[in-house]
Amino acid sequence: MLPLTLLRTAVFHPMLVELKNGETYNGNLISCDNFMNIHLRDVICTSRDGDRFWKIPECYVRGNTIKYLRLPEDVLGLVKEDVNERPTR
Repeated sequence: MLPLTLLRTAVFHPMLVELKNGETYNGNLISCDNFMNIHLRDVICTSRDGDRFWKIPECYVRGNTIKYLRLPEDVLGLVKEDVNERPTR
């Protein structure tokens, strides 16, 4: 399964994004593009040392700054269902 397929399936689901600089963003995925740029809503941002928190209505994260993404397990099940339902070429 491709990472972009997983991201597109995760739209409107909560996710955690850790950036290369150590900051984390927890929010609901609104959209993503082919460069893994993501748009989050109802975000809680945590500083790299974990001492400070900010509540942000929405934010845009550029794909090349992302270290990793954490998604709920049920999204993985949705991707498998979607792949199984696609007709073969």
